[in-house]
Amino acid sequence: MTKPRILIQLDTDPQPSVFDSVVAVDAGVEQLFRHSGVTAEKVRDLVYGAIFTRGPDELKHTAIFIGGSDVAAGEALLVQIKRTFFGPMRVSVMMDANGANTTAAAAVLAVLKHVNPAETTATVLGATGPVGQRVVRLLAGAGAAVRVGSRRIDRAKDVCPVVAAAVPGAKLSPHVTASPADVALALSTSQVVVAAGPPGACLLPAEVRRASKTLKVAIDLNAVPPLGIEGLDARDKATQRDGQLCYGALGIGATKMKIHKAAIRRLFESNDQVLDAEEMLEIGKTL
Repeated sequence: MTKPRILIQLDTDPQPSVFDSVVAVDAGVEQLFRHSGVTAEKVRDLVYGAIFTRGPDELKHTAIFIGGSDVAAGEALLVQIKRTFFGPMRVSVMMDANGANTTAAAAVLAVLKHVNPAETTATVLGATGPVGQRVVRLLAGAGAAVRVGSRRIDRAKDVCPVVAAAVPGAKLSPHVTASPADVALALSTSQVVVAAGPPGACLLPAEVRRASKTLKVAIDLNAVPPLGIEGLDARDKATQRDGQLCYGALGIGATKMKIHKAAIRRLFESNDQVLDAEEMLEIGKTL
C-alpha cells in the first residue's frame, strides 16, 4: 500500500501560516503536520522524526516545507535541515518563507517572456528586501545586467557581493533610489524594472516611468495602495500602459500560486530535492 503524502510545515512564526497550509492541501498533501516557533537550534529532532519513521524507499512520501514571515530565519532552518540529513536518510525540502522564492520566480518568469536576458539591463527597486534580493539573483543568473536599487546606497552595495557569491559572473551595480531623480537615473537605458518594496511604498512615480525611453517591462510586487509603481493596476498582466508591458502583484500572483502548488507536488517525486529560488524558477518554466 502506498504511504500517504505527509508534509511537515515548519514555521518560524508563533502561528503556522494558514495560507501555506491551504495551498499544501490544494496541492494534494494528504497529511499536514504544522509546527510553529521553529528555530534552527531546535529543528534537528523534527527532522529526525521525518527521516527515521519510514524506510529509505518510502521517504519520498514525506517532505518538509519551510515557512514564516522571517526569510533570514527560514534560510537558517534550511541550512540546519540539510546538515541533519545523511546518506539516504533525507526527505525533500522546500523553502518559501514569506513567499519570497515563489514570488521572485513568478516575477522573473514574466520578465523572461518578453526580453532576452543576455541583452537586458534590469533595475530592481527595493532590492535589499528578501523578495528583491531573490529577483536580483534570478535575473543575474539568467544573464541580465542588474541595477540594485535602494534608498540607501550602502545597503545596495551590501547586496551585490552576496548575490555575486551565489551567481559567479553576475553583472551587478548598486544604485541609490531615494528620490525621483535617483530613480530616473537608475532606469536610464534599462529595459526592465521590478519594484519589490514593502507594502504601501511607492518606489516609481508615474511621470518617471512614462519618461523612460527604453523601458519595456514594468513589474510591481506590491498589492497594497499606494502601489510600488504609480499608474499600474494590481490586476495588470502584460497590460500595455504608455508603451510598456505592465504587471501588478495580482497578475504575478496567479503564476506564483501555480509555482507554489507545482513545487509542493514535486517534493514527493523523490526524497533528495532541495527547492530554493532557482529551483522555483525552473519549475515555473515547465508550467
